[in-house]
Amino acid sequence: MKTLVIAEKPDMGRSIAAAIEPKAANRRTHLVGERYVITWAIGHLIGLAEPDHYDDRYKKWNFADLPIIPETFKLLPNPKTKDQLKVIQTLAKECGEIVNACDAGREGQLIFAYIRQHLKLRQPVKRLWISDLTPETIRRGFAELKDDSVYEPLTRAARARSEADWLIGMNGSRAFTTKHNELLSVGRVQTPVLALVYDRQKQIESFTSTKFYEVEAHFSQRETSYRGLWQGDRLTDPDKARAIAAKVKDKPGTVVSYEVKDTKEYPYRLYDLTLLQREANAKFGFSAKKTLDIAQALYEKHKVITYPRTNSNYVNEQNIPEMHRALDALRGTDYEALASGADKKYVHKHNKAVCNPAKVEDHHAILPTAKRAGALSPEERKLYDLIIRRFLSHYYPPAEYKVHSIRTEVEGEPFKTTVKQLLGLGWKAIYEDEPGGGKDDGKKSRRSGKAAESKGGDSAGESNEPEEELVDTPFVLAPEEPVHCRDAAAKEKETQPPKPYTEGTLLKAMESAGKQLEDEELRDAMKDSGLGTPATRAAIIERLKNVGYITMQGKRITITQKGRSAIELIRGAGVELLTSPEMTGQWERRLNEISRGQAADDAFMEQVKKFTRFIVEKVRVQPRAAKTAFEPAAGAAARAGAAAAQAGASPARAGEREYIAACPRPGCGGRIFLGNKGYGCSNYKTGCRFVIWKRSLGKTITPAMIKSLVEKGRTNKLKLIDRSGAPIEGRIVLKDPNIGQVEIEPIP
Repeated sequence: MKTLVIAEKPDMGRSIAAAIEPKAANRRTHLVGERYVITWAIGHLIGLAEPDHYDDRYKKWNFADLPIIPETFKLLPNPKTKDQLKVIQTLAKECGEIVNACDAGREGQLIFAYIRQHLKLRQPVKRLWISDLTPETIRRGFAELKDDSVYEPLTRAARARSEADWLIGMNGSRAFTTKHNELLSVGRVQTPVLALVYDRQKQIESFTSTKFYEVEAHFSQRETSYRGLWQGDRLTDPDKARAIAAKVKDKPGTVVSYEVKDTKEYPYRLYDLTLLQREANAKFGFSAKKTLDIAQALYEKHKVITYPRTNSNYVNEQNIPEMHRALDALRGTDYEALASGADKKYVHKHNKAVCNPAKVEDHHAILPTAKRAGALSPEERKLYDLIIRRFLSHYYPPAEYKVHSIRTEVEGEPFKTTVKQLLGLGWKAIYEDEPGGGKDDGKKSRRSGKAAESKGGDSAGESNEPEEELVDTPFVLAPEEPVHCRDAAAKEKETQPPKPYTEGTLLKAMESAGKQLEDEELRDAMKDSGLGTPATRAAIIERLKNVGYITMQGKRITITQKGRSAIELIRGAGVELLTSPEMTGQWERRLNEISRGQAADDAFMEQVKKFTRFIVEKVRVQPRAAKTAFEPAAGAAARAGAAAAQAGASPARAGEREYIAACPRPGCGGRIFLGNKGYGCSNYKTGCRFVIWKRSLGKTITPAMIKSLVEKGRTNKLKLIDRSGAPIEGRIVLKDPNIGQVEIEPIP
């Protein structure tokens, strides 16, 4: 009898057939070869059944029916793909053995396990476990098939994850929705992720900016010039700062210490999915989902990269020859110049920055394959380019610098300087043709690229550490000779609030369960206890958008009023643990332990069931939220204004807010007035969605500004915060009067 091969998607199935049965007959839903019959799922053909499939009374959401905890979970076919499920069932009857060729990961294991359970397949099962879809890899994978029982712990972890999400999601959502008469989505992972966004927003709103001053001096000695930053307690008195600058200006100084050391900078780690998503978001503005979709196309359709849904930044020893073949394949392509400068001696099994089997579990880092890229879309090309350059950088030597650390004293006042002199670009030559590439963008950078990135730039400008001054010519200083302070000035600075999350920085927070970890090894250790998995994080962020909890303002993530109220109600009910990134991260760690056979899924599920009952009982005694709790503040104000008008009194006479201007939405006829947190239109009931938040673009919007925006389309010149969180001078302009969308018009 023949062997049935079940792939996860049609493209994967056809790729497998082309490798092992090149003459297979195409039957549209499957391919038939001499030895193998190859078919496919279409993602999740089977899922956990909704509560009403256990009991008809669950069709209506009723708090009295909670908690719903099935003794045995039922499976239900996806009605949209049930025909393909029937195909698999028919083919299985004609085959004596089955190969599970779904994605080599937790979700792929679950897709196959549900098909096998629902169709009651009894044939022996082998597992195909591969990391790319090139013919060579597929054929080698079939030569090394393992018994499916080897992956049973992974299957148990996948089931536990699915059932835990069902229990928390179904019961939590029904409990909060029926209690507060508002559709509220609750989830084991999505809720703590929403809490991260909520907490960051509260930090921003409660932040009070303070001014401080830095004294910068410019020194010279013969042909050498350098800058220094005054060292001491933070200066908050402008007169004191100016006095220090005046004291040292045009005075001789002494080099009290001078240290020179050679340093090397090694290439950044190879990409895992989360790191790739973060960088694509920062460079191209791609959402996490978009990056995953593009990477999946590069893997499945074009076959030019390895399996993208990985959480590893390293490779195994057996991957080294494959990497060398991929490098050879880049010669004669658009990457010829970069590939010709690459040297294979830098990538070997003893290079722990690349080859570290202890840090590779299911899949190695994302790599290019030896297949040459054909016609890629512009967006596919951008992502492919990121992967290629990161890959090539490891075939180059480290970048080399001389770091000069100088302490200068003038009139008893200390100044600190760090000069970073480039000796050799090394791997940074890979990025020379990009903005901010090999030679750095300009002559200076922040104090430490890695530290700034790990902190997310949340407290820019608050340290009195000097910026590194980057030079690519020899820096010569005679420490025994005097220097001259040719200029000095006091510069006003301002503390900055934490930056709003972007999808990239939120992914980073999810990976480390919300903890701001600068140490790379510690961050790696937290990967097992992050929120979600590399494969699911993009879907979690999309879910928060779809249920109306977050919106995007450019790259920035903004929490909605509904999102705020959801977190406040959950915490107010006494189930703060449901919003805890740390606790959910520990659950994810336990799931990883189950997948490795180090923990029992039964014990984990008992813990989840106990927590489910706890949630329901806490919500049961919670007071019901006010109807206005889920409306934007301006909408609540409009409701009050409309009620006052119906009562025959003007809002002003009734003690309500005064109207500021006519609504700019064409044909609306409503009027704009101030609520507690924003400005809205009185015609909200008839569909007007005009809202401008009181705190927008780093500025508290005043009624006078709103009047100018509505009537003139722009404000006067203001000091603002742009979408990236950087200070900027400009005007606020009304981009879309239909919804109150505003943006910054920079002023040069």
